Amino acid sequence: MKQAGRADGQSADIVSGNIAKMKALFPEAFSGEGVNFETLRQLLGDASVLDEGGESYGLHWHGKKQARRLALTPSLGTLLPCPEESVAWATTRNLFIEGDNLEVLKLLQKSYAGKVKMIYIDPPYNTGKEFIYPDKFHENIETYLKATGQVDGAGLKFSSNPETGGRKHTNWLTMMYPRLLLARHLLRDDGVMFISIDDNEVNHLSLLCSELFGEENFIAALIWERAYAPKNDARFVSNSHDYVLMYCKSIDHFQIGRLPRTEDANARYKNPDNDPRGRWKSDNLTVKTYSEKYDYPVKTPGGREVNPTHGSCWRVSREKFQALVEDNRIWFGHDGNNVPSIKRFITELNCDGMTPTSILFYKEVGHSQEGRHELKALFDGKGYFDGPKPVRLLRRLLHLVNPGEEDIILDFFAGSGTTAHATMQLNAEDNARRTFIMVQLPELCTEKSAAFKDGYRTVAEIGKARIRRAGAKIKTDTPDYAGDTGFKVFKLAKSNIKVWNPDPADLEASLLAHEEPLVAGRSEQDILYELLLKRGVDLAVPIESRIVAGRPIHSIGNGRLFACLDKALISGLEQVEAIAAAIADWRDDLAPGDTQVFFRDSAFRDAVAKTNMVAILEQRGITHVRSL
Repeated sequence: MKQAGRADGQSADIVSGNIAKMKALFPEAFSGEGVNFETLRQLLGDASVLDEGGESYGLHWHGKKQARRLALTPSLGTLLPCPEESVAWATTRNLFIEGDNLEVLKLLQKSYAGKVKMIYIDPPYNTGKEFIYPDKFHENIETYLKATGQVDGAGLKFSSNPETGGRKHTNWLTMMYPRLLLARHLLRDDGVMFISIDDNEVNHLSLLCSELFGEENFIAALIWERAYAPKNDARFVSNSHDYVLMYCKSIDHFQIGRLPRTEDANARYKNPDNDPRGRWKSDNLTVKTYSEKYDYPVKTPGGREVNPTHGSCWRVSREKFQALVEDNRIWFGHDGNNVPSIKRFITELNCDGMTPTSILFYKEVGHSQEGRHELKALFDGKGYFDGPKPVRLLRRLLHLVNPGEEDIILDFFAGSGTTAHATMQLNAEDNARRTFIMVQLPELCTEKSAAFKDGYRTVAEIGKARIRRAGAKIKTDTPDYAGDTGFKVFKLAKSNIKVWNPDPADLEASLLAHEEPLVAGRSEQDILYELLLKRGVDLAVPIESRIVAGRPIHSIGNGRLFACLDKALISGLEQVEAIAAAIADWRDDLAPGDTQVFFRDSAFRDAVAKTNMVAILEQRGITHVRSL
């Protein structure tokens, strides 16, 4: 017997019943926010609200202004290097960043704005069950720091986004808006963004992308056949596809990549008349854009007179048609009485490849089960993810961006790391040097999950492990490939530089606390990489170090930055002169153009030592000298 619940012991919910009846009559007056009473009044014929002066076309939701403000709020964070979790730290140009992707996207703006060729993301589909990012509109860095424990003292937590919450679409749009806004700034002018999505949000996402990228930069809504068999338990229709929305940064700069010709495509070309020019395929000779000049009767070799179908005409003039006949480029069929068609020879095809189509069939790009099997093959039979994207799907998308030798590929919902896997694999095939940037929140694995039982505490840990294993497999499968299968790991954290937040009741204590402006416990390497980020230098640039007068000096990006961050005191003039001369000579050897030099402020014994250092460097032409 079914146990009685709360609903069985209470009176009928009259309000809910009334709302359900009204929603059935006037669905357009309801949204995720509830009833739009102005729309309802219009639908009931209230002429007083028919003024259209305040209306505008576009996607609007409660919280949009707040989402825009969040995107424009500077980050207070940094990225801490983690060489011990990385692969080939000293040489790799690939990055794996662990942390809230909104904060990471902000931190990447200076170093990577206008440099990324392709962005692919597979965000939460907003089915009402999956993980939602709880962005706070103040103290943005706390979103990540507190979320690693899933909940803070105020009850903030990562949770599902159920439809019963009344804000299903608004919560999701508010989460997506600032991330897409920031992502667009990272794209090159010829760059492309792909977003996987399903029916739940594809319409809203299309409107959102058209607003952020511009309708003119919409390329396609690709349809991916993700399932190879119907689900008989589907309530209405078994859904076998997802979408991949494709937008470019600038339609004037974008050029679509062409696909390699397949054996199936080539097999369509025959040579039934033994034409010496080789295999060919017949193509329609009529067009629907009617022109009277191109509407004329054609007499076939068999004696039949043929005219274009009603409303159409031939695609060539009468004179051009006769020239094609004489050149044996018109096909009238085996008996000579068919409607004429034009012969397209395989030898005359565009050698750059085939034009891509909007439908991504699983036979060509894989299905969701293939993605799961790929993951299981790397993890000794353990899948860990329900529906990771197959590598072949990402390889197809990589082809569509008209790839170059050293493109940067970004995925800020990295998940299991399929995008990184596909990038490395394609590099191994065509010997290119594409690099990837993966960003993944350290979402906790549930204690009951297979991943947790196998020692993986977060989704980010699984992603890193997958990339390590995929890289090792690529090296094994292609032993002659000497390309990059490593990656540098960084983790989002608070800045290495203390935020000035004085206590008005005890200013003396506040000043003493900030006598050393750098956070205790942070290494020189931590500070170096924050300098890279804040000065707009690529995180993968080489860092070279030398010991001068007992102090480590670092050259970053072949001399774009120099730093001496050792805590030991820089005291006598002889030591100051030695360090300044070494930096200046090193700069001259590298000839980077503009150079910036940074020191740890507390390392100078006194103001005289610091003044001497600045003066000597200025005499050598280095004017941008700063202390931390």
